[in-house]
Amino acid sequence: MPSIGFRPAGENDLEFLGTLYASTRSEELAPVPWSEEQKQAFLAQQFSLQHRYYRQTYPAADYLLVLHADEAIGRIYIAREEAAINLIDIALLPTRRGRGIGAALLGELIDEADRDARAIVLHVEPNNPARRLYARFGFRLVENRGVYEFLRREPRVAVSSG
Repeated sequence: MPSIGFRPAGENDLEFLGTLYASTRSEELAPVPWSEEQKQAFLAQQFSLQHRYYRQTYPAADYLLVLHADEAIGRIYIAREEAAINLIDIALLPTRRGRGIGAALLGELIDEADRDARAIVLHVEPNNPARRLYARFGFRLVENRGVYEFLRREPRVAVSSG
């Protein structure tokens, strides 16, 4: 994995975060017969609602920008709870997808969860390409919630010999 870093996402990052959010929805909106201006307004509204929901629902979560050479290339939002780590959101710019960065980030989170004997939970749209990645890393379907699937990965706790 290339040299990846993190920093807390702040108010000054909202423009980048909005652009990142829009990049995750552009394919979905492609067939919609709206003008580009209408699509951008819709995406800005949806981002604002999502951002507010995450902050209100998970006030103690880590809201991190994913950095490469100090340049923001994505986001990862994580709520570390007693029984489980909730992977609220992970997204990378289109030019950074498919390069193993998401898998490496997920692998690091799994290592942490296994060390702490905590499960990881997340929601994902069934048609999201990351769904296959989650399955490869041992996430299992807990519940189909319509638009989203609720997935869980149980910790793999090392057994000591002794």
